[in-house]
Amino acid sequence: MGKDKNPRRVAENEAMAKLRMLRTSPQKLNLVAAMIRGKKVEKALNDLTFSHKRIAEDVKKCLQSAIANAENNHGLDVDELIVAEAWVGKNLIMKRGRPRARGRFGKIHKPFSELTIKVRQVEEQA
Repeated sequence: MGKDKNPRRVAENEAMAKLRMLRTSPQKLNLVAAMIRGKKVEKALNDLTFSHKRIAEDVKKCLQSAIANAENNHGLDVDELIVAEAWVGKNLIMKRGRPRARGRFGKIHKPFSELTIKVRQVEEQA
């Protein structure tokens, strides 16, 4: 009598995680996201652990969340997961300012971004 179950947004062998309101520009975040695209999750976690970028810690948390979703919610094998997609989007921009010379006003934009990571299970080839 109740509602039908919502259809899955991803395929049967995929899981995803999304992080919103990351305090960095999308351009800087995309550099870190490009670093892990297409890699096995174990290698991607190692790369993020030893990265010198400040935002890499938050990207690592999102990747760990996607791995946990794959294991607990969808029953996928963690050893066979790869980072299928990692994309970055814009979020809000806080607009601040600073007084400048001759009564002018200098604009300061503080951008936020969001990150979506999709992991996929692939079978090892012999």
